[in-house]
Amino acid sequence: MHDDLIGTQTPERRITDPEEALRLLEQVLPDLAAHRRPQPAPIDWTLVEGRLGTGLPTDYKRLAEYYPSFALSHEYLGVGLPSPGSELELDGTTEALEIVHDWYEDDMSIGLQPHPAPGGLLPWTSSVEGDLFLWITAGSTPDDWPVTVATRGGEWWHYAGGAVQFLAELASGTIEPWGLSRIDADVTVYEEGD
Repeated sequence: MHDDLIGTQTPERRITDPEEALRLLEQVLPDLAAHRRPQPAPIDWTLVEGRLGTGLPTDYKRLAEYYPSFALSHEYLGVGLPSPGSELELDGTTEALEIVHDWYEDDMSIGLQPHPAPGGLLPWTSSVEGDLFLWITAGSTPDDWPVTVATRGGEWWHYAGGAVQFLAELASGTIEPWGLSRIDADVTVYEEGD
């Protein structure tokens, strides 16, 4: 085990139903809930997943279908989401994958390879301070992927739950923000075109 791996935080109960995970996030972030689309956006997941070379977790896909991109904690943690008509705009993911590749080459990724390696790290969001939030692409389906946090200080930790539950528990203080700035429930929503 690498010294940089702090450990794993496990939710009291892993939420496997994407709708339940969204409801939890909306309870924790009522300002976000006010921006929920009345109908899911018609995102072309075939394009997104084709470009990434993998399927994506259902909770993340539901989040993107019902919400525009947003940020938490005074724009500290930005959650960029695919939207209809811009499915191929994955520049942030591409840049973050290059960072993960560099970390792996420099033996700074706790031995985890970047995606598309089997079980590789796939970034899904980041903070303004350079923290990366990734999935370990291992499990029988993308819905089994745990979240991994790589902090700007070089500390790594895992969360044994999905991305939406992770966001809810991080914003509510249910899990510790090991190596991160404290997250609060302040929400900034970026409407399409922002």
